Amino acid sequence: MKRYRRPKNKWRRRIILLSAALLLVILIVVAHINITRVLVSVAEASMRSITTVAVNDAVYYTLSDRVRYEELVTVSRDGDGNITAITSDPFQINRIARDTAYMSQQNLTKMSEDGVEVPLGAFFGIEAWAGFGPRVRMKILPISNVECRFSSVFEDAGVNQTRHSIYLEIVADISIIMPSGTRNFASLTEVLICESVLVGKVPDTYLQTDIFGDRPSLSPDGG
Repeated sequence: MKRYRRPKNKWRRRIILLSAALLLVILIVVAHINITRVLVSVAEASMRSITTVAVNDAVYYTLSDRVRYEELVTVSRDGDGNITAITSDPFQINRIARDTAYMSQQNLTKMSEDGVEVPLGAFFGIEAWAGFGPRVRMKILPISNVECRFSSVFEDAGVNQTRHSIYLEIVADISIIMPSGTRNFASLTEVLICESVLVGKVPDTYLQTDIFGDRPSLSPDGG
């Protein structure tokens, strides 16, 4: 004789199965989010390291011949030796900035061709495990843009003396695209190019501004 199944039990089983399926979906989504977050963070850290090396190598190559202060800046004085004007050489400035940006871009492209190495622990989505396990090479698609500009700073160096320091600022904007997610960040490298101690009173108009322009310093706005 065929047993009769109560509708109430039938609906109860459906609710339990539906709840279990919903819970499984939630767990999968949460795990995916955690794994993506950890993987992207580890990939970003690796790319930051690569970017630092790429930019430093570019600066070393571009400035292999030490740049003298007199090659970038001209200091004009009057008959009494007082400083009347401080001007920069736009040709030299643009050449160094252009070559450094180009070399940085080339180095970044070449060094990121093989992807980045990610510890196996990062694939579990737990930050505490992200640095453990054998390293797995993961392919990424880096998109980079490098900008360079000069800045200068005047500082008191003693009685009637002013230290004028010239810096090269390199900002690399990086976008990492990979199957697990995308991350945008910027890396700022500041290099002291040259400096000189100026003897004599420097006009306030130069002390209060940057001889390379009034633009604010480049800053890395990470994404």
